[in-house]
Amino acid sequence: MNFGVRRSRISTDSQQATNVLKMFGAPVDLSFNDIGNLEDAWTEEPRSGLRPIKRTSESKYQSHCLRLNNNNIVELHGLQKTIKYFLAEPLQLAWLDLSFNKITHIDPILSELRELHVLYLHGNGIYIPSEVERLGVLPHLHTITLHGNIIEADKNYR
Repeated sequence: MNFGVRRSRISTDSQQATNVLKMFGAPVDLSFNDIGNLEDAWTEEPRSGLRPIKRTSESKYQSHCLRLNNNNIVELHGLQKTIKYFLAEPLQLAWLDLSFNKITHIDPILSELRELHVLYLHGNGIYIPSEVERLGVLPHLHTITLHGNIIEADKNYR
């Protein structure tokens, strides 16, 4: 089954993270915050990494990466507002990490992220293979992770 999305594998997550940093800068990291819905993220302060992220005069982050992994997110209602809340250039979001949440569907909102290059969805509960096709409209998407989802049991999902 061809989903219209090219998928590639990098040998290790650390290699992938290094490549992303070089291409898009340090991420706004909201991982491991027990976030249940995306508006809850607005009350969180992103983790500080080795490289501090510059902020604008409006306190928005000058980053093209957003990490929301290892939370309890079930649905992506409010994703656009959350991106706009944190990022100075929300339309330039290039890397989104939603891995290890409780997401069961690939929300159509993801297909509106036109500059997305990397999308991590592994370790969720996604189970409908045809929903992956929605991502085929993203012109720059070159990496998507789906391992660790129910969809993986479908022998034709790749």
